[in-house]
Amino acid sequence: MRWWDVLMGRGEPAKADLDALFALPSAAVTLRAATDLAPTGVGAVCFRSAEGGAFAELERDITQLLDAGGGPPVEVSKDSFGYTWLLVRRTPDMLGDLVTDLHAVNSSLEGAGFGPSLLCSLVSFAAPDGRGLALVYLYKQGTFYPFAPLPADEGAGRAQRRDNALELQVRGAIGGELEIEPDLGRWFPLWGAPGL
Repeated sequence: MRWWDVLMGRGEPAKADLDALFALPSAAVTLRAATDLAPTGVGAVCFRSAEGGAFAELERDITQLLDAGGGPPVEVSKDSFGYTWLLVRRTPDMLGDLVTDLHAVNSSLEGAGFGPSLLCSLVSFAAPDGRGLALVYLYKQGTFYPFAPLPADEGAGRAQRRDNALELQVRGAIGGELEIEPDLGRWFPLWGAPGL
């Protein structure tokens, strides 16, 4: 680190630890006990597509790799911000396989030099009472955060709201098992993300 960065209070950016995703199955057990939220079997990886044939070929290879794993086909979509989402579905009891799939996507993109294009990965959870939540892994921070969108209440004029109390409850429940993002300003809402 250079002296100017030290003087200005800027540290080294956190490095992504993709193996942190493998802590999700254990954290899911704690999450279920504390909040009654259980895995839905749905996960997604979000990244900004690069231009060119090499990236298009890599994206095709990743999709074929996951499709060949015996699961349902991978769903590819783009959001209104231009990010690409690869949605993977497994049965809810196969969270370990889902995490392995998400890890494979992230590792493939990182290994091909497209790590800076990765934004996040998410795994969805739901409770019997209808509450839903995603545990989001921020690639560039190497941390997780909970995102709990509430159903739209269009009659009251409130279309996009989140359950902040549930998010904080989840942080408290699994903070000892996952590296939770300490800066709440980085707990970005992922409105309309596939799988939520």
